Amino acid sequence: MINVFLPIILSFLITLIFMPSLIGYFRRKHEGQMIREEGPKWHEKKSGTPTMGGLLFIISIIIASLITGLFMHNFNMTILILLFILVLYGLLGMWDDSIKLFRRQNEGLKAWQKLFGQIIGGLVFTFVYSQHFPMALNIPFYGDLNMGWLYVIFVIFYLTGFSNAVNLADGLDGLVSGLSIIAFAAYGVIAYAQHQTDVVIFCSAVVGGLLAFLIFNHKPAKIFMGDMGSLALGGSLAAVSILLHHELSLIWIGLVFVIETLSVMIQVTSFKLTGKRIFLMSPIHHHFEMLGWSEWKIDIVFWLVATFTAITGVMTII
Repeated sequence: MINVFLPIILSFLITLIFMPSLIGYFRRKHEGQMIREEGPKWHEKKSGTPTMGGLLFIISIIIASLITGLFMHNFNMTILILLFILVLYGLLGMWDDSIKLFRRQNEGLKAWQKLFGQIIGGLVFTFVYSQHFPMALNIPFYGDLNMGWLYVIFVIFYLTGFSNAVNLADGLDGLVSGLSIIAFAAYGVIAYAQHQTDVVIFCSAVVGGLLAFLIFNHKPAKIFMGDMGSLALGGSLAAVSILLHHELSLIWIGLVFVIETLSVMIQVTSFKLTGKRIFLMSPIHHHFEMLGWSEWKIDIVFWLVATFTAITGVMTII
């Protein structure tokens, strides 16, 4: 029996206990979120809210994963590579957030700088992955498709794509925190069914840290996770799906993230080709805001959709 509660409890308590101090520190330093000018006007009141809350739940995930892995004699390369992606993508986001705070603007890293770091992470992950797993893509209802070196491109695309997808969805108080809890819980169940204890430990630690973070991040948010948190969560989510060898399941289990990304792509493409916008504002959560939905209503509806796709996705796999 895998004790999934240990990493959840450890990560939850670390985040819960130390988050008020982190919020207080950022407030004293006047390091708050810069709200983008093209966003909804009523978001301007959020300007100055402390950001980079992802720093603490990333630390809590690391500590909980390491302690649990050692305690359960299951500290191995899988946990290390997951923590590597979590930390690397988190550092990219931290760099991005720091530039925004220093320059007092909503523009951080240049796109190529962020992409370069994400590609490096993908290459390291693929190198480690290739030592233990086949370079093949699992196609639902078909089986494995051997891809050879093309699998490297797929991994880089997946890690980069989903880290950015989660980042795009992080526009409302608590939205990404809740969506990520649901997705990682789903993959924790899949990992448990596959007896991949190491992945269970990591997913449980993420769920615990985010449950505590959501206490401070729900509307009205006392702190945001920042790009540091969203990029780390997105990259880690993709890495988990790859390590469980159910890569494409993330398209369904993480459907809300996919829809958020597609809404931006559709909006940009439509405007460039026709000069017209499909949505009132993108990503799509802002479209519903413009229709008059409250942030809580959007959060709950999106969380319910994510719960449905997570449950059905898990049922299909196990």
